[in-house]
Amino acid sequence: MIKAEEFINIATKKGFGLFAGVPCSYITSLINQAIDSPDVSYVGATNEGDAVAIASGAQLGGIPSVAMFQNSGFGNAVNPLTSLNQTFKIPILLLVTWRGQPDREFDQAQHELMGAITPGLFDLMNIPWELFPTQVEEIEPTLTRAVEYMKANNSPYGLIVQKGSLESPNGNSLLGLKALSIPSTKPYIHEEGKFSRKEMIKLVQSNTVQEDILLATTGYAGRELYALGDKNNQLYQVGSMGCVSSIGLGIALSQPKRRVIVVDGDGAALMRLGALATIGYERPRNLLHILLDNQVHESTGGQSTVSSSVDFCAIAAACGYEKVAFATTLDEVKEEIDSAFEKLTFVHVKIKPGVDDNLPRPHVTPPEVAQRLRDLMS
Repeated sequence: MIKAEEFINIATKKGFGLFAGVPCSYITSLINQAIDSPDVSYVGATNEGDAVAIASGAQLGGIPSVAMFQNSGFGNAVNPLTSLNQTFKIPILLLVTWRGQPDREFDQAQHELMGAITPGLFDLMNIPWELFPTQVEEIEPTLTRAVEYMKANNSPYGLIVQKGSLESPNGNSLLGLKALSIPSTKPYIHEEGKFSRKEMIKLVQSNTVQEDILLATTGYAGRELYALGDKNNQLYQVGSMGCVSSIGLGIALSQPKRRVIVVDGDGAALMRLGALATIGYERPRNLLHILLDNQVHESTGGQSTVSSSVDFCAIAAACGYEKVAFATTLDEVKEEIDSAFEKLTFVHVKIKPGVDDNLPRPHVTPPEVAQRLRDLMS
């Protein structure tokens, strides 16, 4: 059994600077220590997949990071681990607890199956793992193995945390409370989009500079951004649908002097709507979140989303975004881009469905996209 402080101290010496997590009683002391430690940042994610995406964004931004959560939520993280981390070659350290571990004392029924398959999930995803250290002298060599593997392979590494690996906490730690002032929003009125996604993305791209980081969500958004002009400050997300805003949060926190612009979609945002709450809590002033809403999953056949009945601006405001806007014209969107970097901003834009024929896919590979972003921000 080790103290959380001992693990955090050695982890920081190994370079880890950000922990993103979802609570589990097995790692309560570690989460509390990460919150209290002046040497690391802690981001409380609303779900396990978002924790992975936030840590991955921070890693791209130059801060080696950790995602930690209970194994009952491991399934939620499978999507980004397989289609973000393994696809873009983004290494993060995973701390996953082992509830329902076989041949141990009875745990709650919901942990039985996941407990039996937790190591196998790591194996299926080609993520090497070992048991979390239980003795102080094991911490440094364990983290050394993890760091060396991640550097050599640009892939995640896992530590499975058994019950009793960490000492119980002495008390509770709370994330710093932040006063929430909800900005006024225009009454939501259903409107049809007047402009295409391509026109909006072209406007966004033309109003960014090389120092900005521009991320486009899964589907046609990334392909259209690439078709308009490939640049090394752009990320074309594939897979890990719904995670682009969390990736943007991780980058924004690790690169506070850069403007980070996230181009999201209605279907993607709805898939992980809880991410807005985490972003609103963290409130990075350098993050601009633009939601392009055409009310359909266009790249998968045009099935309708439920966005026609959703007031995204009200949701963003209630989640803590300091500035929200419903834009209907190119000039209004440009105005929000020009004023970004003053406070966390959310812009909801209705667009028309439609895509150009023969839209190309990026010829630059996801690992190349990730590496050149790292090089740009290093």
